[in-house]
Amino acid sequence: MFDLNGKYAFVTGSSRGIGSGVAIALAKQGANVAVNCAVNMDKCDLISLDIKNIGRDSFATQGDVSKKTEVEHIFGQIREKWGKLDILVNNAGVIDYAEFENITEEAWDRILDINLKGQFLCAQEAVKLMKPQNWGRIINIASISSGGAGIGFKNIAHYTASKGGVVALTENMAIELAKYGINVNAIAPGAIESDMSSAVRSDENLLKETVRNIPKGRMGKPEDIGAAAVFLASNEADYITGVTLYVDGGWLAG
Repeated sequence: MFDLNGKYAFVTGSSRGIGSGVAIALAKQGANVAVNCAVNMDKCDLISLDIKNIGRDSFATQGDVSKKTEVEHIFGQIREKWGKLDILVNNAGVIDYAEFENITEEAWDRILDINLKGQFLCAQEAVKLMKPQNWGRIINIASISSGGAGIGFKNIAHYTASKGGVVALTENMAIELAKYGINVNAIAPGAIESDMSSAVRSDENLLKETVRNIPKGRMGKPEDIGAAAVFLASNEADYITGVTLYVDGGWLAG
């Protein structure tokens, strides 16, 4: 089960954290994986090397997913090297903390451009490669903080708005792309051990308060998200599309 041998995948924002966990998980199940970052290519190259050491094909590509020309360049490389794409994981994202009334227009635009527009641009390019083969998997990374789920956090209104947009985008894409054999789902992580959660993990009281909300009694690991991505990318998930899968250690249930 969950065999991804012969599949070609692209994971955005995969030099660290959740992205690297997803990329490695896909490779361990047999997929060839292209990795991406906007800035730190040294880390990106290391993840690509890890994937090659697993025995899969991989290459690293630099580009800002919020810029259409750079996204087109990235997918041009995928076409040149592989000529196809089966799996896209839209993981690239950023977070910024500010009280609602102090969020600047610049900060709002940056968060929405990377977290939401970036997923839209990458998915558009991926569909061009997936349609001819009548098969594809697009997995968008949302968040437990995405509105409508009963969990809210202060000082990240722009981040929450972007992730709520990801959930809505996922549902609409699933409806429109099903006729092409393309499944579109979202994964909404809870508290995960990554750079994005460093502010929580560095504050002992805040960390205890966070873990107290999680029935599993721990923060999640990138590998937990990777396992969910492997499932949604597999043939076993063929009848699952338009779904947001919350991977949160039971936070919502609590």
